[in-house]
Amino acid sequence: MNAATPSPSASNDRAESTNPAEAMPRSTVTSRSRARRIIRNVLISLAAVLVVAVVGMLVWANVGVMQAEQSALDSVGSNPAVAVTETSNSFIISPTGETSGEGLVFIPGAKVSADAYLYKLSGAVAESGLTIIVTKPILNLAFFDQRSLDTFTSAVPDVDSWIVGGHSLGGVRACQYAEQSDVSGLVLFGSYCANDLSEVDTRVLSLSGSADLLSTPEKIMSAAHLLPTATTFFPIEGANHASFGDYGVQAGDGVASLDSSVVRDVITAEINSFVNNR
Repeated sequence: MNAATPSPSASNDRAESTNPAEAMPRSTVTSRSRARRIIRNVLISLAAVLVVAVVGMLVWANVGVMQAEQSALDSVGSNPAVAVTETSNSFIISPTGETSGEGLVFIPGAKVSADAYLYKLSGAVAESGLTIIVTKPILNLAFFDQRSLDTFTSAVPDVDSWIVGGHSLGGVRACQYAEQSDVSGLVLFGSYCANDLSEVDTRVLSLSGSADLLSTPEKIMSAAHLLPTATTFFPIEGANHASFGDYGVQAGDGVASLDSSVVRDVITAEINSFVNNR
């Protein structure tokens, strides 16, 4: 007996019944469609917020950067004892005479142009033969700059021993570099560490300003327990936060009563003593 041939309408009914969307109640399909639209809109909104935040950070980091005073730059440029070379990531201050074989990688404070430190640091280069590299932090903010130390030191292969240092936020970043075994010392200008170096075998020089209202002497001493017990603390009477560079008045800072050239002389003497008395 031959099997009955299904009618075309019966085949269509079966085909239609295999479509899940059509098999669902209309309210379920509508709810899922609405949920997908909500998720898509949320993701678009989050992406927009992220873009705005990134753009805002880029604008903030690059607007209001404190620039070097021209008189200070002119003074460095006319000093026959030092030579300044600019690279893509730093300024290098080298002695034109005999070199000591030692170097200092120095990190600027937040939103301060790297060349604003050339005058204050050039005295130590001229008198001790030290080579100093002043870094150009990414986005002008040291905590964004996670590049390795040899990113900077590789430009001066003749230097055998490296010290790290920095001003303000740059000093905080320098403290992180100071944990490396190939770093022989740490120099802080109006700054203090956030990481614990108390058990690290390294030499530390901490210079502060009595009129500094940003990295106040009290803040510096309250973080002293994070440094080795043999750390040298040297307060500069009459110096403020901006005294450690040459970039003009800084918001929230105290008023300096000590001339910039005198601050430079003190910095020069203290760095020379630190370098020469191991």
